[in-house]
Amino acid sequence: MAAIDEIITYGLLFTALYFEVFLLITYFEVKEAEKLLSHKVSPSPSHLPSVSIIVPVWNEEQTVLKTIYSLLKLDYPRHLLSIFVVDDGSTDKTWNVLQRFGRNNQITLLQKPNGGKHTAVNFALEKIGSELVGCLDADSFVHPHALKLMIPHFDNLNIMAVTPAMKVHNANGVIQLMQKVEYGWAILLRQIFSHLNAQYVIPGPFSILRMKVFRQIGFYKHAYNTEDMEMALRMQANGYKIGNAPDAIVYTVTPNTLKKLYKQRLRWTYGFLRNTLDYKHLFFRPQYGHLGMIILPTASVSLFSLLYVIGKVVVDYANLIWNKFVEFRTIGWNFAVDWKNYLDWFYFDTNVIAFLAFIALFGTITLLLISRKMSEGHIRPGRDLVYFLLFYSFIAPIWIARAVYNVIFARKTTWR
Repeated sequence: MAAIDEIITYGLLFTALYFEVFLLITYFEVKEAEKLLSHKVSPSPSHLPSVSIIVPVWNEEQTVLKTIYSLLKLDYPRHLLSIFVVDDGSTDKTWNVLQRFGRNNQITLLQKPNGGKHTAVNFALEKIGSELVGCLDADSFVHPHALKLMIPHFDNLNIMAVTPAMKVHNANGVIQLMQKVEYGWAILLRQIFSHLNAQYVIPGPFSILRMKVFRQIGFYKHAYNTEDMEMALRMQANGYKIGNAPDAIVYTVTPNTLKKLYKQRLRWTYGFLRNTLDYKHLFFRPQYGHLGMIILPTASVSLFSLLYVIGKVVVDYANLIWNKFVEFRTIGWNFAVDWKNYLDWFYFDTNVIAFLAFIALFGTITLLLISRKMSEGHIRPGRDLVYFLLFYSFIAPIWIARAVYNVIFARKTTWR
């Protein structure tokens, strides 16, 4: 049993180190590629396409106004930008709040019975004739220059969609500060994955797609309440390229309590597991490039490896506590501690596993600091990074374990 445990541990550490080195090497390749791309992508494209933005809303009376105002402030010609707000059967005062835009020629207000986000977006897609189309969740807000920073990427006719850089809006408290680090990490990964043509999520907040994508491969599906992931995987399966604009900023309101975070991440993790099962034919197929050969397999393994590592830590500490309890019942408690021996180099754990774990931790921190540089413009560590390193790895297994349970026993997850 100990030998099997050691083999699994070595395998997980090797996978983690391999992926970290892979990301670091790719990151430096991306930096060089971005320098070349900056000369090829014009900051002021000669042709500005027509763009439609869909805002699906359900009981969003508190945030929807700020979302729409952020769209109206976009630095983009008004005659080329249309906004479609779809009330998906709200039961609060959302529809009444929206009426203040009833006479705005740039905004179209739509209302339908509740059917879920994907039905609201599809309801608007049926009425859109623009060249490009995007979606903005009603709890998110765009930077005025975001759209113009994304449009030049479509000069490459092979680009079928462009994702933005998402940041946490007004992060306060431990829960949101942890997510601030996580979202910065996602900015780094999205840029790297774009370089590898391996993005497997088109985030709801302000990803922009060519309208012909929907005409060619169909509208959004339910996809376990993660339709943005399913659409990205469907695009990848059809050979469509997804680009990224790391300087196009979108702010989103994130969960501020552990319960809300758990519900959201359970939905995301469950959706990832179910969608990857639906698209399992992408795995280990050379024709799907880095996505099929490295990114999706590693992302899947990482979920189960985190469960294993944290489970092992819990079991080891439980055994330690039990042994101390037995020692106390047998010979009483010995409070004397020989700190000299504990701090002596001779007693430091220098086995290979401990060394590899230290290197893996160092690699993780290095990547987090790089992502911080990209998202915040500096690498100075703050409370958010401390909270993330101390707590995130211990709370994430909670929703990962439940998501795995729901998949195995065919239990559904809800949006909220």
